[in-house]
Amino acid sequence: MADHKKEEAFKVIDRRLFTADGELRKEAVDEERRETETAKHLDVGKAGGGSAPAEQKPAPADPAAAQPATKAEGPPPSHSFQMLVDFMARNAAVLMGGYADPSTGQPILDLEGAREFIDMLDTLYEKTRGNLAQEDERLLLDVSGSLKLSFLELSKAAAAAVTEKAKSSRP
Repeated sequence: MADHKKEEAFKVIDRRLFTADGELRKEAVDEERRETETAKHLDVGKAGGGSAPAEQKPAPADPAAAQPATKAEGPPPSHSFQMLVDFMARNAAVLMGGYADPSTGQPILDLEGAREFIDMLDTLYEKTRGNLAQEDERLLLDVSGSLKLSFLELSKAAAAAVTEKAKSSRP
């Protein structure tokens, strides 16, 4: 077993562009030049596709056919992100009276707490804009929108109840 470990070796390649003195390393410049040339050769080979130059190829009639078929761009949907959105939405729903308190059987109504969760969902959307899968972004917008509508309805109902109570308490 000790012999097997001696046979295994690894090579360390210094890819830093500068030396400890701050001078540009010649090896790094040469390596980058080789990589650039290799990339150019690969691009030319792909563009040509054969003996005819790329400019002489006929353009396809359908522009969609000209583009290669690719999956939807962006990151894949995240189950963890969906669970986070669900967690926040459920908490907001609880605070808007969507569920009854197990001990009392009465619905919990905390509009300010619900507003905080809705604001957190909005902040989450702002901070993750452009970095979400389309499915995740759609879920976040749908959940946030429905919670905002429910919050608006409950706020109006609460305001109407307060004004009604104020009217009935006047002599």
